[in-house]
Amino acid sequence: MDELTRVRAWDADGGGLSDEARAAARTRLLAAVAAEDRAAAPARPLSRRLVFRAALGGAAATAVGAGVVMTRDAGSARTPALEPVSAQDVLRRAAARTRALGSDLPVPRDDQYFYTRTHIRRTPLKTGRTRTWTDESWLSVDGSKPSLREEHGRVHRDPPLGEHEVLWPPTVYSGLRKMPTDPDKLLDVLRLGDKASPESDMHVFFEGCMLLKGPRVVPPGLQAATFEALSRLPRIRLDHDAVDGAGREAVGVSYPGTEFTFLFDRTTYDYLGLRTKGSVPEKADGKWIQTGWYYETRSLEELQVVDRIGQRR
Repeated sequence: MDELTRVRAWDADGGGLSDEARAAARTRLLAAVAAEDRAAAPARPLSRRLVFRAALGGAAATAVGAGVVMTRDAGSARTPALEPVSAQDVLRRAAARTRALGSDLPVPRDDQYFYTRTHIRRTPLKTGRTRTWTDESWLSVDGSKPSLREEHGRVHRDPPLGEHEVLWPPTVYSGLRKMPTDPDKLLDVLRLGDKASPESDMHVFFEGCMLLKGPRVVPPGLQAATFEALSRLPRIRLDHDAVDGAGREAVGVSYPGTEFTFLFDRTTYDYLGLRTKGSVPEKADGKWIQTGWYYETRSLEELQVVDRIGQRR
């Protein structure tokens, strides 16, 4: 683990920079960009478009809980055009990207299985020694058959779901098909009857993360609807320097008070996976305590519809 990662891990629980500090840093950054532009072309003033985007970026940086990513659009290397992107923007773009990509999976029959291969990367905060797993799972589409699920290399054989068994969020495809794909209706479902509030929104974000947490497979439209529903939450925030389980640079979206972060490609907004902060429970003096804190990232590498456990294609 490099030194930057150690610093980020050490400060993971901190509140981060204040809004005033972020605004000041943004102002210094934009001033440096302007100075570089003047040095490269002293006779050419900054374009009105660049000045407007810079001002907008500085204003957006002061928004409470929003976070801003500065990305290039149509600009030259010497005269960058800056575009502010909020956490809400990232989720909406990720939803649009999900819909645009669609799915090439065949519609599964209830008697079939989903085969998934997931890459897991876990880094303890204390030692920094990363471990990785590649887990494979075969999940019964309707839950009527036994499933085989691998978790951190350990095989779990799950029995068929009972007739009156209720799980939330649903774990099987047949149950997930009943979830609404309209973002506003899905938001109401995720609220579980609670009224909108910072605490309720935190639970909504948690439920959305659990809904997309592998190895469960969601029907077409549900992932995009989840991203759009969560984009309605006013306090979601960005993690500018996230990295997914495969080491790819990413932008993260999280909610204060939760230990989950959605990871997206910084350019295409492809969904890369989910990062969590967890711990290992240990028993001391007759009580269970949480120790050994770590960061863990999960990325889905392959998804297929198959007829039996053990089949991969």
